[in-house]
Amino acid sequence: MQQNNGLDKSQIISFAVLCMVLFGFMFYFQNKQQKEDAEKAQQQKIEQAKNPVKPTPAANINPNVTPNSIQTANLANKQLKLEFSSLGGQVSKVELLEYKAYDHKTDKADLPLNLITKNNSNYGFQFKDKTGKTINTKDLVFSPTVAGNAVTLTANYNGAVIQFIYTLLDKYRVDFKVRTQGLAKVTSDTKADFIWDYSVRNLEKGRAQEQSHSEFSYAFNNYKDYEYDGRTTMDEPEETLNWIGVKQQFFSSVIEAKNGFTQSKGNQEAFEEGEYLKKLNYEGFVQMTGSELNQDFTWYFMPLDLPLLKSYDKNFDEILPLGWSFIGGMNRYFFMPMYNLIASWGITAGWVIFLMTIIVKLILSPIMYKQHKLSAMMKVIRPEIDEANAKLKDADPMKKQQATMEIYRKAGVNQMAGCLPALVQIPIFYALFRFFPNFIDLRGKGFWFAKDLTAYDDLIKLPFKIPFLGDHLSVFAIACTIVILIYTVMTSGNMQQPQQEGMPNMKVLMYIFPITFLFFLNTSASGLSWYYFVSNAINILIILVIKYLILDEKKIHAQIQANKEKPKTEGKFQKRMREMMEKAQEQQKTQEQSRGRKK
Repeated sequence: MQQNNGLDKSQIISFAVLCMVLFGFMFYFQNKQQKEDAEKAQQQKIEQAKNPVKPTPAANINPNVTPNSIQTANLANKQLKLEFSSLGGQVSKVELLEYKAYDHKTDKADLPLNLITKNNSNYGFQFKDKTGKTINTKDLVFSPTVAGNAVTLTANYNGAVIQFIYTLLDKYRVDFKVRTQGLAKVTSDTKADFIWDYSVRNLEKGRAQEQSHSEFSYAFNNYKDYEYDGRTTMDEPEETLNWIGVKQQFFSSVIEAKNGFTQSKGNQEAFEEGEYLKKLNYEGFVQMTGSELNQDFTWYFMPLDLPLLKSYDKNFDEILPLGWSFIGGMNRYFFMPMYNLIASWGITAGWVIFLMTIIVKLILSPIMYKQHKLSAMMKVIRPEIDEANAKLKDADPMKKQQATMEIYRKAGVNQMAGCLPALVQIPIFYALFRFFPNFIDLRGKGFWFAKDLTAYDDLIKLPFKIPFLGDHLSVFAIACTIVILIYTVMTSGNMQQPQQEGMPNMKVLMYIFPITFLFFLNTSASGLSWYYFVSNAINILIILVIKYLILDEKKIHAQIQANKEKPKTEGKFQKRMREMMEKAQEQQKTQEQSRGRKK
């Protein structure tokens, strides 16, 4: 019986050559990408010189207003601390008091978490007066009055009175009423254009990850339908939006219109570096009655906490990107409740993930047992397959394949059964890929050298950048890569080698996969790397237990011999494969005969 000795000399050489080719491609495309990025950055600098990226200081929005003439008013409760500016009557500062932002200088989450500050948010209602002049409320100067938990900002324009009334509520809400009197004498418009410019501030450790999660989100069809847009533009000319929001990784700023926004459109631009991640511009119309603007809105400056989002009953829970359909359901109804239950025992986040991994492995253990039993059966019949291949060494590859399948059929080995564990793992992997960087309960939770399980750990910091890895190495990612490589070596011994020339050696490809996996995990959430480190370590342990304590090769050999004596019923899949091969053989014979007659 052949033994699995791991990698032989030829495989090591093949592995090294393929790695060199792989890294060669990586460096080539990295250099190409760097040139393109440099050209793009240069173009952005030219554009930014024309249109500065940084939000325009309030004093420059209206040249007739000096900084000393701008007044502010403040409201606060246990959740929000708000500041309102008399210029434009806008919310000029929003701080979430129960959360902190990441400080890249100190490598700690100890900064005040401001969704809005330094004029990164700028909004107003725009219309035309009867002379055709464009008027925007963000350019008007309001007078603030504070009464309890409400601020009233009043402005006058050619005899018309415009009032913005803000009332601070619980659950991260701010009621926003717009009231006008005498505006009909100034304008004949039947709708006002709501314009909102918002620059997303960098609040988390992983810039690339947070930037990819920053996008438009909105609901329509009476809150029933939800859509998001992380591309360059959004365009909804036919739908009436119930609310429009700018989503970040863990927080969102949303404005809800009681009568909706129509003819909505927007665009966005990403920034490669600096304090801001993206700039998003939105434009939509609200109705005016008798040329008066009297509409009710609600601002939400909220954390993306699933129970909180569901409590609003506004379809806000769709903002949280937990995955579509079955994937999202797995996160909502399995992984999140499991995490909360275990965490309620007072266990730290890292060990909660450890126990979650064990529970998932126990659930999947029957499938894994069948997989490893199949692997053991294939190992037992390997000498028969090698013998058949030796007898048919001069035959065409189709006959070799048919002979191999016949041996499997007689032994009662179903090769397709080995695919089931891999298929089951795919949705679980994708669900966890969505779970770890979006679950706010993990935000800021450290474990060992990882200070935040929703971001990468950078214990090993590099003085230079490595293509596709960056300027750090994640210890969790390295550890995960090592155990995946060990697991691959242990499970690939019984993999059948290609019988046709030119076919890739799947063993070698499987050894390359863990190395490439490192590039993905190095900038991903460290909680994901920790989960898969534990998962694959348990896989290795299970293999050893099954191999040395549960499965007996002598019994398996006896079972295979007994299977050979039993009458076999051909399954639908096996029948279809046999018919396909026979048809291919007939076609091949016909082609050979045709070529012979021509000669």
